[in-house]
Amino acid sequence: MLTSKESHSARPDAGENQGMPDDQRDSHPQLARQIGLFDATMIVMGGIVGAGIFINPYVVAQRVHSPLLILGVWAAGGIIAILGAFVYAELGDRMPEVGGQYVYLSRAFHPSVGFLYGWVLLLVIQTGGMAAVTVTFARYFLELTGLNISERWIVVLTLGLLTGINCLGVKPGTRVQSVLMILKIAAIACLVGAGLFMAHKPYPILHSPFQYDDSTNVLTAVGAAMVPVLFSFGGWQTTNFIASEIKDPKRNLGRALIIGVSGVIALYLLVNLVCLRVLGPEALAQTRVPASAVMRLVSGEGGARLIALGIAVSTVGFLSQAILTAPRVYFAMAEDGLFFRSVAYVTQTTRVPIVAIVLQSVWAILIAFTGKYEQILNFVIPIDFFFIGLSAVCLFVFRHRERDHDGAHGYRVPGHPVTTILFVVACWLVVGNTLYKYPGNSLVGVGILLLGLPVYAFWAGRRKARI
Repeated sequence: MLTSKESHSARPDAGENQGMPDDQRDSHPQLARQIGLFDATMIVMGGIVGAGIFINPYVVAQRVHSPLLILGVWAAGGIIAILGAFVYAELGDRMPEVGGQYVYLSRAFHPSVGFLYGWVLLLVIQTGGMAAVTVTFARYFLELTGLNISERWIVVLTLGLLTGINCLGVKPGTRVQSVLMILKIAAIACLVGAGLFMAHKPYPILHSPFQYDDSTNVLTAVGAAMVPVLFSFGGWQTTNFIASEIKDPKRNLGRALIIGVSGVIALYLLVNLVCLRVLGPEALAQTRVPASAVMRLVSGEGGARLIALGIAVSTVGFLSQAILTAPRVYFAMAEDGLFFRSVAYVTQTTRVPIVAIVLQSVWAILIAFTGKYEQILNFVIPIDFFFIGLSAVCLFVFRHRERDHDGAHGYRVPGHPVTTILFVVACWLVVGNTLYKYPGNSLVGVGILLLGLPVYAFWAGRRKARI
C-alpha cells in the first residue's frame, strides 16, 4: 500500500516541503486505501448532485425560453463537465495523492498557489457552501416534520452527526455517502417517472416555437444560462482530494470520475425533460420550486411532500460528501508544514484526519450562525472556477515536463490540448461573467484570496526554520 508519507516523499521538492521531521513521520499513522470503485463513483456523483438540480431548471428557463435550447444548454454543460472529468482523471493518474488540486497547483506552479487554494477552500468555498446547504436542509426538515425546534439546533445536530460518522473512519463515511447517493437517485427517479408516465397534458417539446429574433440574442441568453448550469455540474473535482484513500487510484479514480459525471449528465437531462414536459417553458420559468411543482401537478400534495423529502436527503448527501473529501486538503497542507501540525493528526484506529474534519465543520457552523452564507456564495463562485480552470492548466505544465524527461503515464485526456483548452475557457468564462455582473462581490473574494499571501509567508517561514 502506498501511504500518504510515501506519496509525499515522492515529490521533487519533498525535502523542502516536509513540515514534519522524518522520525515523527515514520511513527505517524497514515491514511488508508479503503474506497472501492463503487463508493468512489458515489462520491463523484454526491459532490455534484445537491439541491440545485431540483431548483436551477427555472433559472435556465428564465434565460433561454425554447425547450430545445434549455435542454441544449444542459447538454452543453454536461459536455464541459465530462471534459473536466477527463482532465482530472489524468491528473489523478499522474499524482494519486491526498489533496488533489492542492497538490497539482503546488507542483505545477509554486507551493504558495496550492496554499491559496486550500486557504479559500477552508475559509469560504467549502464551508460557505456547507453552511448554505445545512440551513436549506434545516428548513426542509422543520417544514416536513412540523417540529418546534430552533433552526440552529438542526444545523449543529446535522453537521455534528455527519462529522462524527466521518471521524469513525473512511469506510463508515463512504458507506453513508453511498446510501445517501442511492436515495438521491431514487428521488430523481420518482420525479422522472412521475413526469414521464403521469403527466395529464404533456407539453409538446419537439414542436414548440423558437422564440428568438436574432443570433445575438440567442448567444447572449445561452451564455447567461450556462453559468448556473456549470455551477450545477460542479463538485466532481473534490473526489481527487481523497485519491490516496482509493484502492488502485490510477485505475479507479479516473473510472469513477467518468462514470459518475456521465451518470449525473443523464439524471440532469431527464429532470429538465420532465420539468419541460409537465410545466412547459413559461410555467417553468415562473416557479422557483420546479420539482415540487411537477410532483404537485401529477400526484398532488403527497407527491410534493415526497420530493421535498428527496431534496432534504439530497442536501444531507452533499454535506456528507463535503465532510468526507475537503478536509484531506487541510491535512495535506499540514503535512507539508503549511498549516497547524495538529490538523495532520491521524488516529491509529480510524486512519482519518479527525482534526481537519472537525475544524471544517466547526467553521461551517459559525458561518451558518452569522447568516452571511448567502453573501459568501456570491463571491466564491469566481474563485472556485478560477482554481478549477487553473488546475486543468497544470496538465500543460506536467506534459511539458514529461516531454523534457521522456516520462510516460497511463491515462491520457482524449483530444488534448483542444478539449483541455475548451474546459479551461469554459471555467474562466464563468469567472469573467461573474466579475462583470457582480464586481463588488468578486472584489471581496479576491481580497480574501490575497489575504492568504501573508499567511503563507508566515507558515513557509516557520517550515523553513524547522528544517
